[in-house]
Amino acid sequence: MPKIVFLGAGSTVFAKNLMGDILSYPELADAHITLFDIDERRLALSHDVGKRVAQAIGASPTFDVTTDRERALDGADYAVNMIQVGGYEPSTVIDFEIPKKFGLRQTIGDTLGVGGIMRALRTIPVLLDMAHDMERLAPDVMHINYVNPMAMNCMALDRASTIRTVGLCHSVPHTAGELAHDLGIPVEEIDYLVAGINHVAFYLKFEHQGRDLYPELRKVLEEDRMPAHNRVRYELFKHFGYFVTESSEHLSEYVPWFIKEGREDLIERFNIPLDEYVYRCQAGIAGWEFIERELESPGSQDPEDLRAILEQTPLMPTMIEGSVDGFKNLHAVERSVEYGSSIIHAMETDTPTRIYGNVPNRGIIDNLPDGACVEVPALVDAQGVQPTRIGSIPPHLAALMQTNVNVQELTVQALLTGNREHVYHAAMLDPHTAAELDMGQIKDLVDALLDAHGEMIPEALRG
Repeated sequence: MPKIVFLGAGSTVFAKNLMGDILSYPELADAHITLFDIDERRLALSHDVGKRVAQAIGASPTFDVTTDRERALDGADYAVNMIQVGGYEPSTVIDFEIPKKFGLRQTIGDTLGVGGIMRALRTIPVLLDMAHDMERLAPDVMHINYVNPMAMNCMALDRASTIRTVGLCHSVPHTAGELAHDLGIPVEEIDYLVAGINHVAFYLKFEHQGRDLYPELRKVLEEDRMPAHNRVRYELFKHFGYFVTESSEHLSEYVPWFIKEGREDLIERFNIPLDEYVYRCQAGIAGWEFIERELESPGSQDPEDLRAILEQTPLMPTMIEGSVDGFKNLHAVERSVEYGSSIIHAMETDTPTRIYGNVPNRGIIDNLPDGACVEVPALVDAQGVQPTRIGSIPPHLAALMQTNVNVQELTVQALLTGNREHVYHAAMLDPHTAAELDMGQIKDLVDALLDAHGEMIPEALRG
């Protein structure tokens, strides 16, 4: 049986879903699952939940639980990575509060912008340390990365390690489901083709039984029937002609048009939840002990009590409803839309499957840079992950993506070369940051962020 390692297994709910996905395959029901985290309390809870999931499915995995990373990775066949370096405090608070003092607001701050840059600077060194452990202890491992900033992380891993890595994100199937709902069509009946970069990939084809669905999506736009939480993406669709994969709150900070100091009309018109990730973290902290008690003693907690906790935060109503619905399904063992288990099953059984993955651009998308990290469909079988060649994508979509690739490239260059100047360059070329601040302000902001993060940032970049 394969050895499957969960790195950051203290992300209990996500780990629970992935374990359920994996163990639901009969061929993987006896897998060796190793849970690794630096938080012993959360690690123990994930272990208890994993055993309960296995019992519910009728699987018989072997569990190993450890805070020793080398022990976890030794002999691994698959390493599923879901770590978060720095957590909410101090790192996330720093990433939001310091830019705010400069007049720069964010929504999520984990993929691009100064928040995404700082997250990359503290995350990539840890990922590379893990990858170097894999090189020694499990050189043939398949590294399945769920950690953001996805494109920067995967780009650095490709350039500075020999480990096979594929980056996974659920934005493609989630968005397909949202659009299917807007059109009243079962998502399983929709055929689509997506290509681009993580969080800025587009549906190049979106069809139902051979019928192009884009005219119907335009009608949703023209009749103002789009959901209130999705106005940013529909506005981009209006001007660019294709629908993007990532949520409106994420997308609003990847481009220069929606979040502007003194333009509350834009914030209100497009329903942009500023500081959304901060509120998600606060809600997660407030609700964690509640969820922990429920996981330890199923049925002991009332979901309406969780709703009351979440309503004390400024979370969007859709996030509150989603969290409460997720809690109600906390004990259900149902297959998720995540691709991780499909990769493991396909490689172990040589049963071909199709996923969307983040991989190095080597002849895949012609009008994006070689070596950029691209998100495209891929075939998976015993040979591993084999991305689909796309060719050229519409030039205006490639141009939009390039503005993000610039930031990704310079951030990775800063880390791999130790050149602090490239951190400034990355921030200066970030679309949202450049639309709000001048170059002097950006340099001062970067200095303030690097100083505040201190030892979380590699020494060469601390100045």
